[in-house]
Amino acid sequence: MSKSTEELVFAPLGGVGEIGMNLGLYGLGPRHRRKWLAVDLGISFASPDIPGIDLIMPDVAFLEQEAKQGNLVGLIITHGHEDHVGALGELWPRLGCTVYTTPFTHALAEARRLGEPGAPKVPFHVVPTGGRVQIGPFDVEFLPVAHSIPDSHGLAIRTPLGLVVHTGDWKIDPTPVVGNVTDPARFAALGDEGVRAVVCDSTNAFREGISPSETDVQEVLAEFIAKAPNRVAVTTFASNVARVRSIAEAAIRNGREVVLVGRAMERVVGVAREQGMLDGLPAFRPADAYGFLPRDKVVAILTGSQGEPRAALARIADDDHPEIALSPGDHVIFSSRTIPGNERSVNRIINALVLQGVKVITDRDGLVHVSGHPRRGELEQMYQWLRPEISVPVHGEPLHLAEHAELARAMGVRQVVRLVDGDMVRLASADPAQPAEVIDEVPFGRLYKDGHVLIKSTEPAVAERRRMSVAGVVSVAVAMNAKGEVVGDPMIDLSGLPEKGIGGKLIDDVIEVAVLDCLDGLPRQRRRDPDAVAESITRAVRGQVNAVWGKKPLCHVLVITV
Repeated sequence: MSKSTEELVFAPLGGVGEIGMNLGLYGLGPRHRRKWLAVDLGISFASPDIPGIDLIMPDVAFLEQEAKQGNLVGLIITHGHEDHVGALGELWPRLGCTVYTTPFTHALAEARRLGEPGAPKVPFHVVPTGGRVQIGPFDVEFLPVAHSIPDSHGLAIRTPLGLVVHTGDWKIDPTPVVGNVTDPARFAALGDEGVRAVVCDSTNAFREGISPSETDVQEVLAEFIAKAPNRVAVTTFASNVARVRSIAEAAIRNGREVVLVGRAMERVVGVAREQGMLDGLPAFRPADAYGFLPRDKVVAILTGSQGEPRAALARIADDDHPEIALSPGDHVIFSSRTIPGNERSVNRIINALVLQGVKVITDRDGLVHVSGHPRRGELEQMYQWLRPEISVPVHGEPLHLAEHAELARAMGVRQVVRLVDGDMVRLASADPAQPAEVIDEVPFGRLYKDGHVLIKSTEPAVAERRRMSVAGVVSVAVAMNAKGEVVGDPMIDLSGLPEKGIGGKLIDDVIEVAVLDCLDGLPRQRRRDPDAVAESITRAVRGQVNAVWGKKPLCHVLVITV
């Protein structure tokens, strides 16, 4: 095979056209003999319109097949957020490759594994912060970047066909409190080396300016705590170690002790302590110490900023926490931004707290939160440093990607490629005349975590649950003999239907009449076919219920031959 068939491609299986569930693939080689490097393996959280489902993961069937053929050379985890690492325990057994990451991310993943019985032991290759490693044909340098979790990294991926910078999640923050600084000199040096393509975070591409620093948040938190006459509870993402440190330092400055509440928070703080990220801070008090501290001498750091029903803050708002309670005059600070889709859950908690007489403070009241993603001014700075030939916007919904693409063009990038999950884009080729463009599609999809099992999003179970939640269920059991005669009365059970329809008609009576009329009207030959009987009853019941209610319920019919 000629050298001109060599290509460097990028194919996202998650995280492009959406926020969350990140999984990107880099392929190098001829079309049918490519070696693949995977970057991140994350989850998304399900919305209420997917009943019974909590987590969503990328379908890795394509990558699994490549792994079986020996073409998957490794998986890199850029940082420890759930949308980048959360699917590792579930999906790694299908891939079986070595996982490359840096120390804090590795420690966090191991702590999580130890807390989940039966979780697989994943083979990690721990790369030092800012380290460099050869993974198959890919020479990968880990680029420290500032973000809202420690030890975040972008990637400089060097190949014989050129250098690609995969930014991961990043921002510019010269004073991040905890974690890396995005080093202008290092990125400018990559630009001098020559960057073929940048695959870059788009989350805040429509927000003007530069993100404030974490240090600015710490100052504002200290002011709010100083003004609070009673207890203060601050809720934030458990993974945001810099924010935990900011809250703790603000509390200590105001003569208050810190109480840690929530298992996820305890796990992350434990890892951060081991990694030296909370050095200089006294040990935090456990939740059971809360009730013994004076009201004006305590700051509680809580999980539950996104309205999670089982998290500490939701239980406190419902007055259902065994150790933590709030009283009128106490303050709760949401040191977070509500993720789209979580507004209703968060508002429910805020309203419950307000009804208790608690003062609630959010980012509408002051700078109590900053994003970990770059605004337009930071994106412009990155493009000035890197000067790439190609821009590939990722990590965002279509609006974010479109805004990012427009910015990249304005910054003089020669080729800007718009793509979504499943698209394969050629980044480089041995033939220099080949442009950067979408050249193929990769099989992709979504997996749902349904209880203890993973199911494909196309399976009928979730769609049936959705129909049940809208229009209820009718169950009908009919016994028939070999001659097709009905034996006894049909058994009918309803769930989720109103008692009466229009005109005051009892819906159970409507259904009973529909079943009996259907059976009476069936030809004898059709009665001897249980499937035909079930189909006819289903149509009759749904039609008659729709006539008096305006909705068609899910209908289950069991025909028993006696």
